[in-house]
Amino acid sequence: MAEAPPSKATDAVLVQSEEMPADSVVVGGYDFSNGVDYHALLQTYLTSGFQATSFGKAVEEINRMLEKKAEPLPTDPEEDQPLNLHPLGRPKTNCTIFLGYTSNLISSGVRDTLRFLAKNNMVDCIVATAGGIEEDFIKCLAPTYLGEFHLKGKELRAKGINRIGNLLVPNDNYCKFEDWIMPILDQMVLEQKTQGTVWTPSKMVHRLGKEIDNPDSVYYWCYKNNIPVFSPALTDGSIGDMLYFHSYKNPGLVLDIVEDIRRINNIAVHSQHTGMLILGGGLVKHHINNANLMRNGAEYAVYVNTGQEFDGSDAGARPDEAVSWGKIKMTAKPVKVYADATLVFPLLVAETFAKNVKAPPAS
Repeated sequence: MAEAPPSKATDAVLVQSEEMPADSVVVGGYDFSNGVDYHALLQTYLTSGFQATSFGKAVEEINRMLEKKAEPLPTDPEEDQPLNLHPLGRPKTNCTIFLGYTSNLISSGVRDTLRFLAKNNMVDCIVATAGGIEEDFIKCLAPTYLGEFHLKGKELRAKGINRIGNLLVPNDNYCKFEDWIMPILDQMVLEQKTQGTVWTPSKMVHRLGKEIDNPDSVYYWCYKNNIPVFSPALTDGSIGDMLYFHSYKNPGLVLDIVEDIRRINNIAVHSQHTGMLILGGGLVKHHINNANLMRNGAEYAVYVNTGQEFDGSDAGARPDEAVSWGKIKMTAKPVKVYADATLVFPLLVAETFAKNVKAPPAS
């Protein structure tokens, strides 16, 4: 004879739902029955859930930056002219875009995506680590190769090969870098002594971008387009090694980090609106955020990294922590994508910046 299940169980399992709000988004993905359309596929990320949805929100946030950047600057009511207080002479737009990334991304193939942004003058200020500077120039002198994560460090060291994750850099590349940079450092010392030049890390990167004279370089295009590049820990890498050796051969070179902090902070202070696009964590993430503290926060922000917040690290901190410090505005809609930037960033650029560049005519 049939009997009713225990009411305790049915009450627990068959809880009555409230109606979902009318504007609730239904989860859905891409139907490959319609063929392969990569743009349509990436658009469905927004409704796919998890980090795919974060990716979709990041696309929306970057496009908001670009739309604001394209708007005309407000005019000075007294002179009827657009306001332009940019301290470095770079033409001002309605949204200053700060781009930050760690050195591993220049070591990787993402360097080509970063170069695209600099070449097409799509960002206004860059912050990178020392490795993020030197590896760009080194790649103009000799290639980086694919390897494997599991290769033994002891064996590689014996062969004079350095490993960056699953990338391999022969140590000879750094020897070529030394041969290239030492005469430039000599000239910088000479100009400091004879012309009173006050060198800063950003001025040094600008000079190196000029000297490399190679369109494969990110910083060649930053030099050409007057995009300032800040690297407050410029000595923390091979460039630091070269500066160390050079200080014995031809001592006297001074790099003024105080002038650079004044420069980047003033870029933020005098911007009409600001957007932050930060790949990775650590120094580059905080340096850009802290500059935007000087204007009580950025209007737009996208982080892409794999850091977690449970250890209290700045790298892992979600955007809302920056809101508490006044580094992102309380009215902003910032996004963090928890992902490897080598997977995500080229796709983000495809759905945002790249859509604003006309493709070259077919040959």
